[in-house]
Amino acid sequence: MSDLHVRAKALDAEDELALKRREFVLDDTVYLDGNSLGALPAHVPDRVADVITRQWGRLRIRSWDESGWWTAPERVGDRIAPLVGAAPGQIVVGDSTSVNVFKALVAAVRLARGDGGGGEADAGRDEIIVDATTFPTDGYIAQSAARLTGCRLTPLTPAEVPAALSPRTAAVLLNHADYRTGRLHDLPGLTAAVHAAGALAVWDLCHTAGALPVGLDEHGVDLAVGCTYKYLNGGPGSPAYIYVREELQDRFDSPLPGWNSHAEPFGMRPEFEAAEGALRGRVGTPDILSMLALEAALDVWDGVSVDAVRAKSLALTDFFLRCVEAYVPQGLVESLTPAAHAERGSQVALRCEGAGDVMKRLIERGVVGDFRAPDVLRFGFTPLYVSFVDAERAARVLAEILEP
Repeated sequence: MSDLHVRAKALDAEDELALKRREFVLDDTVYLDGNSLGALPAHVPDRVADVITRQWGRLRIRSWDESGWWTAPERVGDRIAPLVGAAPGQIVVGDSTSVNVFKALVAAVRLARGDGGGGEADAGRDEIIVDATTFPTDGYIAQSAARLTGCRLTPLTPAEVPAALSPRTAAVLLNHADYRTGRLHDLPGLTAAVHAAGALAVWDLCHTAGALPVGLDEHGVDLAVGCTYKYLNGGPGSPAYIYVREELQDRFDSPLPGWNSHAEPFGMRPEFEAAEGALRGRVGTPDILSMLALEAALDVWDGVSVDAVRAKSLALTDFFLRCVEAYVPQGLVESLTPAAHAERGSQVALRCEGAGDVMKRLIERGVVGDFRAPDVLRFGFTPLYVSFVDAERAARVLAEILEP
């Protein structure tokens, strides 16, 4: 038994989140792909069975009222709110991340210009800045939003954004963490810079919500979106969410108004009148089965401090990098993940030759991460169920596969 394995067992014994592992369906696999799809909380199947057999099967249409289906988007949003540092009443759940990015970005441009806000419109704000390193869909959506609003689109790395901001900038779409490398971007500093230029900040939280403190309210973020199937463990295709800061809600003008965001949804009036508050972020009928599976999954967060999650995340990634350095022959892998804690999310990205084949062999050996072309191995560390022994084993198996 190696010294690092002994150390891993000692760290697990000290881990205040260790008991949470019992609340997930796990096996002997080292599962380091929670940054793509979180593990299944063990109580979710029974809860979903009740939704199907009793709420849908017996109560049927009555469940919109009696089972709380109608209010699920805002109720589940309020469950997510403390995990991203938001007060209640600012998050609604529904639709996909892509749809919510579109809603948030177009609405941000309209807010920046004063369109429909009762004030003087500022047509001079005709630029959208988008994170050039973003997940491709955000870029596609930004292109479409720019065409719709008559804006020019400027792709920049987050580090380049402050110097490029100008009186023409309307909105800036940024990722809190880089999906390839795990680099954490400066949400407070970049948000402040965007505001100083008179623009609005839209943040994509897909790779940070549930892994580290976000502080949406504290840092004055205008709009934010995120998925729920990664660190929040909501299940494949679980609905995304949109955050609209309270001070902006009465002027939030969604490009996708629907009957669910109408002030009188059952009035069936041909004229649209927006609902009050964050409900303006709703569009159509909520996806109830996946919505309530997500609501059940969020129970694992009861009694959990996001600060404790962040502390374990950093300890896990530190320990994994230490094990990789000790076990893997020098020169065979290169870490793309920043060493500085302030710049690191909850994943480690390693560059190596033949990464696609290496990941296949890792999975065959019971270590599940994922691969991003052309040469990146990604390992996501979900603190609620990943152990230090898992981290040590993953590094050891990686070294055995790469051994010349």
